[in-house]
Amino acid sequence: MNATDSSIRTAPSRSPSRAERSREQDHAAGGPEARLVDIGGGRLRPASVVLTTSPRTGTTRAGLRWSVDGRTHSARLGIVDRRTRGANLREGWRLAREAGLLVDAVEQGVVSWASSPGTRRSMRSNKGRDTAPERRLRSLLHAEGLRYRVSARPLPDLRRTADLVFPKTKIAVFVDGCFWHGCPDHGTRPSANSSFWEKKLNRTRERDTETNEALKAAGWTVIRIWEHVPPDAAAEAVRAAIDARTSGP
Repeated sequence: MNATDSSIRTAPSRSPSRAERSREQDHAAGGPEARLVDIGGGRLRPASVVLTTSPRTGTTRAGLRWSVDGRTHSARLGIVDRRTRGANLREGWRLAREAGLLVDAVEQGVVSWASSPGTRRSMRSNKGRDTAPERRLRSLLHAEGLRYRVSARPLPDLRRTADLVFPKTKIAVFVDGCFWHGCPDHGTRPSANSSFWEKKLNRTRERDTETNEALKAAGWTVIRIWEHVPPDAAAEAVRAAIDARTSGP
């Protein structure tokens, strides 16, 4: 058999499947719970370390990548120089932890960020975007001729996303889920991993306060509406804020 025949019979290399890539990331990070990033509003998303090697210099750089509502976000981690891909991935996760980009769930003793069936149901019912209350509110406001941006940053340099943004009148509307934001009437606390959730939900409320203060300091009006508020009442609150802005001195 000549060399040509041998090359034809050689099976081509197979690209790893999505599940295999995920397992590789889990192994390098130290488990799926060690791969979480906080994207705001009490929401967590899994991230991956991406390795890029320069064909000119041979230098390998690591970056962190995650997806939010169909958009890919990334952060640079730095140069990695280990001898194997696995070692470089582990080094990338170490750099991500050092940079404070990851939720420190493992060190807090959390087996899973949604470890009980009840908590998982709560997570699934608290989507980050396009929830039913948001859609109803948008529909009412749009029917009145009001135009807005959806799921946008009021301030480009501030990593905070509002559900509705009215740039001209500088009004930011947040439709807050009862679970994540600690509704006094409907908020609940998971019984499993209670210490972790106490800190997590408290931090969400602190972040809400920080967001409010930063936007107000920049001249914005902030409206927070609980998800259980009737759509008509929510729309009226937004209309009143817009009227106050447009009729002011």
